Amino acid sequence: MAEKTALGDFLRSRRGGVKPEDVGVASRGARRVPGLRREELAQLAGVSVTYYTRLEQGQSTNASESVIDALARALDLNDDERAHLHDLARPVRAKRRRPTRPAVARPGTRQVIDAMVNVPAVVLGRHSQVLAWNTLGHLLLAGHYAFDAPDHVAERPNLTKMLFLDSHHRHLYVRWEDEASRAVASLSLVAGRYKDDRDLAELIGELTMKSPEFASMWSKHPVANCTSGTKYFRHPEVGDLALEFEALHLPDEPGHRILMYSARPGTASEAALRLLQSKVLPEHPVLDRARELEA
Repeated sequence: MAEKTALGDFLRSRRGGVKPEDVGVASRGARRVPGLRREELAQLAGVSVTYYTRLEQGQSTNASESVIDALARALDLNDDERAHLHDLARPVRAKRRRPTRPAVARPGTRQVIDAMVNVPAVVLGRHSQVLAWNTLGHLLLAGHYAFDAPDHVAERPNLTKMLFLDSHHRHLYVRWEDEASRAVASLSLVAGRYKDDRDLAELIGELTMKSPEFASMWSKHPVANCTSGTKYFRHPEVGDLALEFEALHLPDEPGHRILMYSARPGTASEAALRLLQSKVLPEHPVLDRARELEA
């Protein structure tokens, strides 16, 4: 039932955000709510009002790809929103539920991020839980956690949860609202893609109950695939940093990604990142081995 509600909620949120005059619909009579009426959207998409109403109310679960595409065009959805609508409309296949094993970072992935001695890097699971981080990534994002916290499932840091519920992590971001909006939009996209993920549903439920800010943002159904951009930090040890981030998705581990940060050359942020490096890298095992080879 949850996926049916999610589809209807998303359609209503986007329908309410379309101005009739922007799509050539003549306004007739007073409108109790902003946006398009159901019959107006149905007409724009070329489907019957009855069918669209059943779809929005979760009473129809077999909408064709062409119908979903028509609704996406009528609502003027962007690429991320269109993909999300298709995910929500796709029925969950009944399958035998198996016990889920905790996600782990592969040894090869750990080796790659450990070799990035100049780049803060974090391996994230589907739920934004930290599966591994290198020394610089740990110090940048969560120095108040034990370095081996990702190895203990019950203690694993979760970047989205920390953003809303961990005051230390929250204060790390100069533009917290932008960062929070980005995290919620990304989580919404993942939730539509993995509708049968019980752990993901529990995470969303916990955040909704414990954080009014998350609940408010989540209710607006934002959607965005956040794979690159700029994050603005105010680090307690080195001050302000503006770091570019890139998310590298791992094809063999659905939902897993490596999050990497870098500073533009010649900037104050690069100097601050080097200062942060100086606090940890003299004792880094990769550098120690490199020095041995050079000797």
